[in-house]
Amino acid sequence: MRHPRSIPRSIVITGASSGIGEALAMSYAAPGVTLALTGRDAARLEAVAGRCRAAGATVTTGLLDAADRTAMAAWLAAAESAAPVDLVVANAGMSAGTGGGVESEEQARRILSVNLDGVLNTIHPLLPAMRARGRGQIALMASQASFRGLPGAPAYCASKAAVRVYGEALRGDLAGEGIGVSVICPGFVKSRMTAVNRFPMPFLMETEAAAWAIKRGLARNAARIGFPWPMVAAVWLLALLPPGWTDAALIKAPKKG
Repeated sequence: MRHPRSIPRSIVITGASSGIGEALAMSYAAPGVTLALTGRDAARLEAVAGRCRAAGATVTTGLLDAADRTAMAAWLAAAESAAPVDLVVANAGMSAGTGGGVESEEQARRILSVNLDGVLNTIHPLLPAMRARGRGQIALMASQASFRGLPGAPAYCASKAAVRVYGEALRGDLAGEGIGVSVICPGFVKSRMTAVNRFPMPFLMETEAAAWAIKRGLARNAARIGFPWPMVAAVWLLALLPPGWTDAALIKAPKKG
């Protein structure tokens, strides 16, 4: 399944107004490339779009909440009609923790809605056209936190675990139709999302380095794009150990606010 893919010329990126989404948009921006970008902050989104246009790309934007199924479907249909989509990066997401308390039902439902429903709302409106063409590529933003439920961020970990497993299964289902699916599992990356963390973040990466790793992985149709490697190794070991061996240490670890 790991075969090189043609360079995408029409790309959809959700959550492109900051962080990894912004860095990915900038990394793909070039003459002859069409970018369809979404975000929830109009000023930041237009600033990213302006920089991408300055790099030569054709850019359309949508001020959208990824959890809004109807609005996403309509906007994606217009993007597909304007420039048949080669690559969709379902990147939009949110992160919040318990701050040492118990996560509220409202927060848990909102995180799951944005992080999981938002992915479904992003990829499914585009799948019929990709299948009809017999080509395309889907990238789903999961996390290293998808491999182990961490006290302090239950809904976030659950949402990313669901995205990762869904993407891994979808990859097999769509492989025979010429559509690649990659799951992206970053560690800590500098962004507005991680800026609120009040604890040390090991192996913290710059967004540009994260975008480069993702773009390289997508170019070779990697099933899983995980980085940085020391974090990947540490999380792999943590997930491998029995929960009874690690629960006590994790309970004492700093909690996400």
